[in-house]
Amino acid sequence: MNDATKINSTEYSNKFLKQVSRLPAKILQQAKIKEAMFRFDAYAPALKTHKLSGKDENCWAFWINYSYRIKFLFLAKNKILFLKIGKHGIYE
Repeated sequence: MNDATKINSTEYSNKFLKQVSRLPAKILQQAKIKEAMFRFDAYAPALKTHKLSGKDENCWAFWINYSYRIKFLFLAKNKILFLKIGKHGIYE
């Protein structure tokens, strides 16, 4: 999946929703902006969307900012499941 992909459907894991509720307000605002960008083009260069490896080989992630990421799964070409949001610890 390398071309511009518009996301039509999004689901949220319970873990993701719990983590979102604990984010600082500034990061939450940045996350909302990046999520809107992601829905329009999942591979927009500013997001640095990338496939993960190892135990997360089926997962992907994109940048909120230098420190924060959103980890997700493609359920279908235009449907995703947000798994986790946070600092690099979300990869563990």
